[in-house]
Amino acid sequence: MTRVSLMAAGAATALLLAAGPAAAQREAICYNCPPEWADWASMLEAIQANLGISLPHDNKNSGQTLAQLLAERDNPVADVAYYGVTFGIQAADEGVAASYQPAHGEEIPEGLYDPDWRWFTIHYGTLGFFVNTEALGDIPVPQSFADLLDPQYEGMVGYLDPTSAFVGYAGAVAANLAMGGTLDDFGPGLEYFAALQENDPIVPLQTSYARVLSGEIPILFDYDFNAYRAIYDDEAPVEFVIPAEGTIVVPYVMSLVAGAPHEAEGREILDFIMSDEGQAIWANAYLRPVREAALSEEVAARFLPAEDYARAHPIDYGRMAEVQADFVDAYRAAVQ
Repeated sequence: MTRVSLMAAGAATALLLAAGPAAAQREAICYNCPPEWADWASMLEAIQANLGISLPHDNKNSGQTLAQLLAERDNPVADVAYYGVTFGIQAADEGVAASYQPAHGEEIPEGLYDPDWRWFTIHYGTLGFFVNTEALGDIPVPQSFADLLDPQYEGMVGYLDPTSAFVGYAGAVAANLAMGGTLDDFGPGLEYFAALQENDPIVPLQTSYARVLSGEIPILFDYDFNAYRAIYDDEAPVEFVIPAEGTIVVPYVMSLVAGAPHEAEGREILDFIMSDEGQAIWANAYLRPVREAALSEEVAARFLPAEDYARAHPIDYGRMAEVQADFVDAYRAAVQ
């Protein structure tokens, strides 16, 4: 090899070494990590910056995520999945969620993880009313589920489709309990939703944060964290209401997908989400991190008073998962 050839080869090697970080960029797939929901946008950026793993945005809801995992059972595409707790339980039961205990898993309270670690809670929220007060005009902010049946709220109430989106099902469970139902008796809730149809509700499939901010949906069954984000980050004319009849506290969970094509990356992602930095991202987005120490006093002070949260309660999430399919069938028969 000539001296010129050696110099050229050395230059090429230097270029390859310099390109190392870019060349080492890794990719993985997360189902149901929409940037507009729960500040997944910041989490995806942090994963890219800290781990060098690129995750594309994915706007599925929990039901769509489970359906896709089941359809791809023999040839998995996703590496990790995020969903409401009942869908995580179903994913485990169906064998599409793998066992993996993440970093700091020992700090997760009992009942908020699967005994075999096929799902575990990363954060949770409280179900209530996300209200654009400007869009209401002179109409008062509703304070209860019963208020929403008043004709003055016609065309103003929204809730995600409870047959598909987990937050929709969580809202239905909360309304049913508020109306005197139980997890074994959805009759009162179905009667409530049938009556609510008289007010022409808006029932989208996907997260509708932007539609509340725009005033298109003045009142949405949603979580506290989305309302606080609107109030403090977007400075929108918004209030969050914990209904007078009471409501539920709802965990959101993640799983390593069984047969994940990028399993190592999936494990790293889950570990980062449970790390101090990852949990702080949820806390700064006004979610209750499963590791409570990540919730600073400054952020906690922006939540509604403790006496309001006294009306929010955990429930039997395993039973909530068991009765979900029966609820869906009953809802479609009685309401849709």
